[in-house]
Amino acid sequence: MGCNASTLAKIHNVDELILETGFSSSHICHLYNRFHSLDKDDKGLLNRDDFQNISELAVNPLGDRIINNFFPDRVDLIDFNSFARTLARFRPVENSPKKEPDSPEPINSRANKLKFAFQLYDQDKDGKISNNELLQVLRLMLGVQVTEEQLDNITDRTIQEADLDGDNAISFEEFKKSLEKVDVETVLSIRFL
Repeated sequence: MGCNASTLAKIHNVDELILETGFSSSHICHLYNRFHSLDKDDKGLLNRDDFQNISELAVNPLGDRIINNFFPDRVDLIDFNSFARTLARFRPVENSPKKEPDSPEPINSRANKLKFAFQLYDQDKDGKISNNELLQVLRLMLGVQVTEEQLDNITDRTIQEADLDGDNAISFEEFKKSLEKVDVETVLSIRFL
């Protein structure tokens, strides 16, 4: 299935979507075909279960949290445009057009990539990563490779190092500061084609 004008014509507001996401028409067609391969009932909408068919997410310890980021604000179904907008966060930064003054932050900016990563931890959406939230992620990622005591020590040390205001939690600003020297633009980027 290649990219052609008839495929692009099926996509609601395709020109705006290309402008907003920074994806080329070829990328949009590729994503559209992938979306429809996941859309088993062919209704033009995906639910959380549809994402479970993605093998990379099924084996990822954070797979459920990643999937939840496709469904903000307790939404149960997403359309293609929402799917493409979420994936646009992972578009490599070097392909981004220069930001115009007074224009919104590009979807794939460093700040938006960090917001996505922060949301993987901040499950109660209170704007802070608590000791318990960090511990849950570490448990998922490290599993039985470390003891519970080691997990507790790693969690406590991480909070201690990142928590600049002394509230025993990591705010988004503190999260950004702690990742200043990390190449987030590369780590949170996917080559789509």
